[in-house]
Amino acid sequence: MNFSWKKDLPEELQNKITKVEKMIAPRLEEIDEQVLYNQQRVLNLFRENRVGEEDLMGSTGYGYDDPGRDKIEKIYAGYFKADDALVRSQLASGTHAITTSLFSILRPNDTLYYMTGMPYDTIQEVIGIAGDNPGTMKEYGINFKYTPLLDNGDVDFDAAAKTLQEDKSIKVVALQRSRGYAVRDSFTVIKIAEMIKVIKKYAPNAVIFVDNCYGEFSEMEEPTFYGADLMAGSLYKNAGAGIVKSGAYIVGRQDLVEGAGARLTVPGAGKGEGATYAYLRDFYQGFFMAAHTTGEALKGTVFTAALLEEMGMSVSPKWDAPRTDIVQTVSFGEADPMVKFCAAIQHYSPMNSFVDPIPSHQDGYEDDVVMASGSFTEGSTIELSSDGPLRPPYSLYIQGGLSFAHVKIAIAQAVNETFYQ
Repeated sequence: MNFSWKKDLPEELQNKITKVEKMIAPRLEEIDEQVLYNQQRVLNLFRENRVGEEDLMGSTGYGYDDPGRDKIEKIYAGYFKADDALVRSQLASGTHAITTSLFSILRPNDTLYYMTGMPYDTIQEVIGIAGDNPGTMKEYGINFKYTPLLDNGDVDFDAAAKTLQEDKSIKVVALQRSRGYAVRDSFTVIKIAEMIKVIKKYAPNAVIFVDNCYGEFSEMEEPTFYGADLMAGSLYKNAGAGIVKSGAYIVGRQDLVEGAGARLTVPGAGKGEGATYAYLRDFYQGFFMAAHTTGEALKGTVFTAALLEEMGMSVSPKWDAPRTDIVQTVSFGEADPMVKFCAAIQHYSPMNSFVDPIPSHQDGYEDDVVMASGSFTEGSTIELSSDGPLRPPYSLYIQGGLSFAHVKIAIAQAVNETFYQ
């Protein structure tokens, strides 16, 4: 049978895709090797912890004496080389896990300092520098500082060192791994390791917190390997592999994880409470599949970057650049093609393919946002999605993909609808 999935595309686009497929083949092989390494580490942890059917049952009510919950948290701690972990459905999102972590440490007159520039929109709302919401850090008398990044997107180490030395109120130094809605590159683990080294030199008593959203399993190492004290991310991103329906995780130093548990539930019960009746099976299966699924998404980002570069678009990162998350950015320079490309991704999604994305206000964001998300789980960015704020340079942030095959089909069709029709 002579069949090509590209046969209905314009001949010129078919040729570009064929060229791209050959060009990226060695990079895809590297991703396969990374997946094997990470998968082996996860499998070893499942075997060492003797995971069995009884661990998938979950608990009800208060959630006391939940061995399955304790074991999945031990597996998370083991994978991230941390003392302890919280893996909970009660954490509603990555932003909730980050907020829980920060509020568990910071007190009035303490300072939260972002070394990696201004944090992304939802965290700005938590801090109280955007929006007009109750319960912000500003309302609690917690101070905020950040050091702008250099023009090339790197950390300004000279300015950061000066701030760390001079401001003794800095309690937490936060590092944001992924770019958020910025145009800078995401920070690789090796770059984060360099930041941690500087923080420990100039502010040895500060807690180093890493926002790890979108980053899990995208490299062979994690920031906690290099001394990050506390780290958080979402379970309906990489770590849940598109299987987990809700929840987030926090990993790190034992005393800090215990503090986050007390903030999540109540002092006294802390991480000993929290029912898991409907979630543990997904938590275990999602974490087991995470290395593979993240690898599929990474392959999709490489293909997307290469094809859009072939189309003359500005992309970040480049197809052959190091990757540390599942986010691919393409800048359109104006709103119309950005919205059209986003709509095409929606049209080639398994869910709500008949819907046209309309830019609109979204809670937590200052600008109107256009978003395509034909996912099985709402907000699951390990599934193929795209979104971005309607502001210059009109960059669309393309994330995820449960299968490389789906990403190739959807991106090829989006290129066709945006540039050939």
